[in-house]
Amino acid sequence: MKMALPASEPHQQRKLVPNQGKTRRFDKLNRKMSKLLVYLILLLFSLVFIVPFLWLISGSLKSSTELFADPPIWIPEVLNWSNYKEAFSSFPFLLYLKNTLIVVVFSCVGAVLSNAFIAYGFSRIEWKYRDAVFIVVLATLMLPFQVIMIPLFLLFKDIGWIGTYLPLIVPHFFGNAFFIFLLRQFFKGIPKELSEAAKMDGANEFIVFWKVILPLSKPILATVVIFQFIEAWRDFLGPLIFLSDNSHYTLSLGVQQIMSQNDPRWGLLMAIGVAMTLPIIIIFFFLQRYFIEGITFTGSKG
Repeated sequence: MKMALPASEPHQQRKLVPNQGKTRRFDKLNRKMSKLLVYLILLLFSLVFIVPFLWLISGSLKSSTELFADPPIWIPEVLNWSNYKEAFSSFPFLLYLKNTLIVVVFSCVGAVLSNAFIAYGFSRIEWKYRDAVFIVVLATLMLPFQVIMIPLFLLFKDIGWIGTYLPLIVPHFFGNAFFIFLLRQFFKGIPKELSEAAKMDGANEFIVFWKVILPLSKPILATVVIFQFIEAWRDFLGPLIFLSDNSHYTLSLGVQQIMSQNDPRWGLLMAIGVAMTLPIIIIFFFLQRYFIEGITFTGSKG
């Protein structure tokens, strides 16, 4: 009897192996189905954002008859590329594009440099009342632009900046509460041992900030660039208030001029809408990896 027990164990194990294999295959199939379900749900949600843009592209290639047809026509019979030709010739598109790029580029540079420098002081340097001052900075997020619009206009008028790009650029060199918060959270996640090692080698705070912290902060800096690019690119109220000369207008003001006509050409407006949307899509496409990494890393650190 004692000799028979060991001989039966391999037989029992051989019976268990097929069951374990079926369980593993079932678990693997279950994981694949769960992943497929998640992808389908994400696809459905993405259609909410993709469909309006596809309709914008479709409308930019339609004639006026097809644009207001009932039922709606998604694919025009003849691609009406003349809408894009008229979009670039109906108003000084290239001039307004140049003006917009001037504001966008310099405001992005100011946003990156100023907010990174301020956030470094709030996250890596110990000083009295640091947290209290940071709370006051965050409190400015509750102030909408409409509240400070008139005081800013009077201030810039007194110093002679009305009619120039300076009111649209210079304020970005003095920090933004939202960007300061993002950068501070990211900087706090960088090990302090790196800064201490650099200081032991003789580096001062500025060298640590410039040579150690900034090279490690590409994801969050790319995030700031994307947010600031979108804000400056589509800004309408700022240029409307501070710009007085048509030769300084941005694209948003140029589009408003066309929309204010008695009979706006909707196909032309849709073509302009596509032209104004593409740069945002392109910059996000090239910086999306840094953007996702920056947002994820910032949200996971206290």
